Amino acid sequence: MLSLIIPVYNRPDEVEELLHSLAQQQTPPSYEVVIVEDGSTVPCAAVVDRYRDLMSIQYEVVPNGGPSRARNIGVRHATGDWIIILDSDVVLPPDYLYNVSQAIAADGCDAWGGPDAAPSLQDGSFGMWQRAINYAMTSPLTTGGIRGGRKRLTKRFYPRTFNLGCRKALFESLGGFDETM
Repeated sequence: MLSLIIPVYNRPDEVEELLHSLAQQQTPPSYEVVIVEDGSTVPCAAVVDRYRDLMSIQYEVVPNGGPSRARNIGVRHATGDWIIILDSDVVLPPDYLYNVSQAIAADGCDAWGGPDAAPSLQDGSFGMWQRAINYAMTSPLTTGGIRGGRKRLTKRFYPRTFNLGCRKALFESLGGFDETM
């Protein structure tokens, strides 16, 4: 089973879009959603309640401690053998979960990740503002890509903390995310 871990802070509208995209999955494998409300003053409980009949959702409310802590809490509550960590602003294509489960079965990898991948600018699914934000967040012509592009002073590898999937046992063996960052 796949466990989708979603930390959220004051983003009920984004969670609505993400859960809607999950409800539209074609031929989904067995999955659960673990939402960790990280001290939000604008909670998404009402949104979560609207989707409870469509999918398995755990909703954990915790004091604000930052996204790394919220992701670690989500993984502790996950029951699946595989975890997928998503940000609340993600909208998944309808074949996402199917493709992930097929790739896991075929390749037997332990972990995977990747950059944000917005729809084509020509397909019309992103509005003008979404396209502008996507460009600013990912283009090497602007900032070098804000997301996942923060520079470190060491040569140690720092994986991105969203759009990441791995075996739950691997995540636990590595000790989770550093909660001081």
